[in-house]
Amino acid sequence: MSEEGRMALSLRGVRPVAQVPRRMFGSFVEHLGRCVYGGIYEPGDPAADEDGFRRDVLDLVKELGVTCVRYPGGNFVSGYNWEDGTGPRQDRPVRRDLAWHATETNQMGIDDFYRWSRKAGTEIMLAVNMGTRGMKSALEELEYVNGAPGTELADRRVANGIPDPMGVAMWCIGNEMDGPWQVGHMSPEEYAAAVDRTAHAMKLADPGLQLVACGSSSAHMPTFGRWERTVLGKAYEHVDFVSCHAYYYEHRSEGLQDFMASDEDMKTFITSVVEAADDARAANQGRRNIMLSFDEWGVWNSEEWNQQETEWKASSNGLHTQPWPEAPRQLEEVYTAADAVVEGGLMITLLKHSDRVRSASRAQLVNVIAPIMAEPGQPAWRQTIFYPFAIAAAHARGDVYLPQVEGDAPQVETKSYGSVDAVEAVVTWDPTGRGEWSQEGDPCAAACDGGPQVGSGSGLVLAVNRDVADGHRVTLDLRDLGGQDAGNQAALHVVATHLLHDDDPHAVNGPDRPGRVAPHAFDVDCTGGVISFDLPPVSWAAIELSR
Repeated sequence: MSEEGRMALSLRGVRPVAQVPRRMFGSFVEHLGRCVYGGIYEPGDPAADEDGFRRDVLDLVKELGVTCVRYPGGNFVSGYNWEDGTGPRQDRPVRRDLAWHATETNQMGIDDFYRWSRKAGTEIMLAVNMGTRGMKSALEELEYVNGAPGTELADRRVANGIPDPMGVAMWCIGNEMDGPWQVGHMSPEEYAAAVDRTAHAMKLADPGLQLVACGSSSAHMPTFGRWERTVLGKAYEHVDFVSCHAYYYEHRSEGLQDFMASDEDMKTFITSVVEAADDARAANQGRRNIMLSFDEWGVWNSEEWNQQETEWKASSNGLHTQPWPEAPRQLEEVYTAADAVVEGGLMITLLKHSDRVRSASRAQLVNVIAPIMAEPGQPAWRQTIFYPFAIAAAHARGDVYLPQVEGDAPQVETKSYGSVDAVEAVVTWDPTGRGEWSQEGDPCAAACDGGPQVGSGSGLVLAVNRDVADGHRVTLDLRDLGGQDAGNQAALHVVATHLLHDDDPHAVNGPDRPGRVAPHAFDVDCTGGVISFDLPPVSWAAIELSR
């Protein structure tokens, strides 16, 4: 490999930016398509348990390593009555869902999702309806979900078979409220007033809640920036997070190379929102930072859905009076090897910004733009994008380090972002080596003191080669990690390696070939605390380390 294809990185003298937040590895379940019905819930299927939940899906959710799940939307929540999904199933109403033009049977609701989350081992992040409802409904849902027995709504939960409070700490105050596709969408000023009132009231009920204000539904919305400043300037005292949503796909006009560099857009998005949040803090003479909840991210070709919507609207010369389908097949994206590499790069970017991105939800979980796919009567299987998420979720612990480039880095040219580094990387290090989540105390605090701790530990290197044409040799100096320079310290060594690459970047997995694209071991040289390895074009890699 030529010198131009070599990337030299180092952690010498680098301090950690933050601790890896547990909620970084969140996901998203919306009442959309077959995510809920036919995904996590399918009574009568051979894989279903006594509650109707698919055991094979639960097993894969655990393997994926999901820590927190945002529910029940998404666009769906803006027309949803939370009460409809509680109590005996035979008594629940059937309603139309305006967001996705489907019939909602309400056979799954908060009671059921709470039981599912207990089995999956995940925290719940609840979203409340700010489209057709608002503050009163949010307060009633909070009482039902978290209230101690002895009040009307808490006792209704007890009667429905959940005696103890659910203990949901994180709540989203609406969803994408600037989007004209959203039921009840608002101007920045309207939403700012609404979220300020609602968040204030919810914190009167429980000051320990962590509340998420809607950010712009996209960095490319006309109101982006002004929306964040208006909303956070008004509601600064009562909210803890602002949401970010971003989806990426390979645009025909831009090509694969630009798609591979999608994380450049995410970096700019994060930086812009942080600036707006800090402006709100300054305007309110505040002392705490508003954190980012990147609670929708991933690869999704939204243009295909927009085309379907256009066709549906034009499908009748008059009124649309036909029945709306139950759990239709919608947004069932099939993911490629290149998609997996892009999502691996997006995860690296989120970790690099974990001083302010303290929660993230990869959208969605099952069947709908999802890493897990399930068909009736067949075993659930893993899409290509399953692996980068799962490996990061399993091994990224402790402190986050940003490797510094030494010398000239190989570059690639893009139409959208100009010249960018071919290789991106991040390192995490857990000085305890136990692989446990850090006890953060205040979930919004992300400061780290000091440098790497001397002693035993375990770490993870994540790297991605965004170059579609050439491979690159990466050298990473880790001698400062965990006290390598101390003469009595154990040597750093490689525990396991994972490389996701396919000579065909558009190769996919499927029920007939579920392992067509999957990580495999690759060679890494580790000498004196310096590791070296080769990354082929369009590839993602993870290296587990220990001392």
